[in-house]
Amino acid sequence: MPDFAPFFPLISIILGVLFAIAFIWLATKLMWKVAEPNEALIISGLTRGTLETREGMDFKIVTGKGALVLPGLQTVRPLSLTLNETELKVSCVTSQGIQVIVEGVVIYKIGDAPPFIANAARRFLGQQPKMESQVYNVFEGHLRSIIGSMTVEEIIRERDKLASQVRSASGVEMEKLGLVVDSLQIKDLQDPTGYIQNIAKPHIAQVKMEARIAEATRNREAAEKEAEAAALIADAQSASAIRQSVAQANAERARANASQAGPLAEATARQQVVVQETEVAKLEADREEQKLQTIVRKPADAKAYATRTEAEGKKAADISAAEALARRTELEAQANARRTELLAQANATAAAATAGATKVTGEAEASATRAKGDAAASAIKAKALAEADGIKARAEALGTNQDAVISQQLAENMPAIIAAAAEPFSHVGNMTVLNGGEGVNQMLGGILAQAGDYLPALASALRKGEDAKRPARAQGS
Repeated sequence: MPDFAPFFPLISIILGVLFAIAFIWLATKLMWKVAEPNEALIISGLTRGTLETREGMDFKIVTGKGALVLPGLQTVRPLSLTLNETELKVSCVTSQGIQVIVEGVVIYKIGDAPPFIANAARRFLGQQPKMESQVYNVFEGHLRSIIGSMTVEEIIRERDKLASQVRSASGVEMEKLGLVVDSLQIKDLQDPTGYIQNIAKPHIAQVKMEARIAEATRNREAAEKEAEAAALIADAQSASAIRQSVAQANAERARANASQAGPLAEATARQQVVVQETEVAKLEADREEQKLQTIVRKPADAKAYATRTEAEGKKAADISAAEALARRTELEAQANARRTELLAQANATAAAATAGATKVTGEAEASATRAKGDAAASAIKAKALAEADGIKARAEALGTNQDAVISQQLAENMPAIIAAAAEPFSHVGNMTVLNGGEGVNQMLGGILAQAGDYLPALASALRKGEDAKRPARAQGS
C-alpha cells in the first residue's frame, strides 16, 4: 500500500489556498453592489460625497457601474430612474370668468445628471410614490395661474402654447425636486357652463346653411343635367329624322342623276373640249408674246442701250477734246507772243548795232518800237483769240461737265492761291520756329489748310461766274 504521508502538508496548503479564495470571492460578492441601467445607488455611511452631494449630505451616487459596500459601515439603497406618469384634472377659471376643467397628463422622471439625482434622493429616497402628488400640486398651481390669463378661445386654439408655458413655469420647481418633464399633454377641456357649445353654434349654423345651399345647388345642377339630357335625346331624335330625310332625298337625287346620266356625260365631255381649246389658245398667245419679246423688244432694248452708251462715250470724248484744244490753243498763243517779242528785240538790237548816227538810231528805235508794237498787238490778238476759243471750249464743257472745268481752274490758280496765303511771311526778316522741323511742318500745314479753306468759296464763286457768263454769251452769239 503506497505511503501518502509525505504529501499531507502540500495537500493542506492547497486546501487552505482554495478556502481563502472562496472566502474572498463570497465576501466580495456580498459587498460589491452593481447599479442597474435604470437606477442609481445611493451609498451613505463611511464614504465621501461627490461635488454635487457635499452640500447638505455626504453620500455617494453610483450609476451604470459597481461599488464596494462595507456591511455595517455603509448602507446602499436604490433610486429608480424610470418614467412616471401623473394624471391632471384641474378646475380653472379663465380671464373671462368662465369655469373650465382641464384634463392632461404629465410624464416625468428623475434627471440623469448627478445634481438631479442628489435632489431627488434628499426628497424621495424610500418614498418615491409621493412624487406623483408633489408633481400634481406643482402643475395644478401653474396650470390655474396660466389659464387665468387666457381666454377660452385661446385655450382651444393654442394648446401647445399652454403646455409650453406650464412646462416653463414649473421648470425651476421640478429641478429642485430633481425631476425633469418629458412630456405634458392637454387631453381635454370640459365646459360645465356650455360656453364652448355656444361658441360653436354660429359656426355649426353656418356649416348647416352651407350644407343646405350645397344640397340645393346640387339638386339644381342635377335638374339642369336631366333637362340637358332630355334636350340631347330630343336633338338626337330630330337629327335621326333629318338624316333619314336626307338619305331619302339622296336616294331620289341618285335616281334623278341616273336618269340624266347620258345628257350630263355629253355636256361634261363638251365642257372638257372647251377647256382644252381655251388652254391651247392661251398657249398660242404666250408663244406669240415670247416671239415678240425675242424678235422685237429685246433687239430694240439692246439697240437703245448701245446708242445711249455710244452717246455717253462721245460726250465724254468731246469734253476731253475741248479741254485739250483749249489748253493747246492757250499754250500756242503764249508761245507765239513770246517768239514775236524775242524777234522784235533781236531786230531792235541789230538795228541799233548797224546805226551809226542819231537819225539812224532814231529810225531804228522807231522801227523797233513799231515792231515791238506789232508783236505786242499780234500777241494780244493771238492771246485774245486763244482766250475766246478757251472760253468757248469751257462754255461747251460747262454745259456737260461744269465741275471738271472748275476743278481745272482751281488747279491752274493754285500757285497764286498758295502765294497769297504765304504773302504775310514775305515781310518777315528773321523768324524763329519752335520744335524744329516739326514746327516748320506745322506752319506749312497751316498755310496749306488756310488755302484749302478758301477753295470751296472760290469754287462756288467760279461756278456762279460761269453761270452768269453763260446767258451773256448766249445773247452775244
